Amino acid sequence: MSDTITLTGLVATSPRHIVTTEGLAITSFRLASNQRRFDRTEGKWLDGDTNWYTVTAFRQLGTHVASSVQKGDRVLVTGRVRIRDWTSEEKSGTSIEIDAEAIGHDLTWGRATFTLSVVGARRPQEGAAEVESDGQTDDEARADADAAFAVGATPF
Repeated sequence: MSDTITLTGLVATSPRHIVTTEGLAITSFRLASNQRRFDRTEGKWLDGDTNWYTVTAFRQLGTHVASSVQKGDRVLVTGRVRIRDWTSEEKSGTSIEIDAEAIGHDLTWGRATFTLSVVGARRPQEGAAEVESDGQTDDEARADADAAFAVGATPF
């Protein structure tokens, strides 16, 4: 079972785009999301704590994110949540990763122009979204991405 989440936030790092030896496009970035609330007694908005997420986009979405999103953009992200505990030589912690299903600019903060790509124009057939044109399932693509990022360094 996987949980789906939708977040709004600020792209905190420049998107990192790679293409694996198998031709799988992967783009990742860090997303900072904080909640604001209005304090009626003080009559002003207050910032809450910031939550940090690693967002990863695969295939066509990853390619489009790499050419459309940059550090400092306000975006909306919908995807599957993965929570992982990690340990290094001196530290340990928990990371929250989002396998993105959709990413777009948050139009609350500005305007955008959309350009439809020829490849992106095709509509998935009902029941055919699980396996992409490269023959990999989403789980296989995630495993490839984990392996690609594990070679040498963490993505961020």
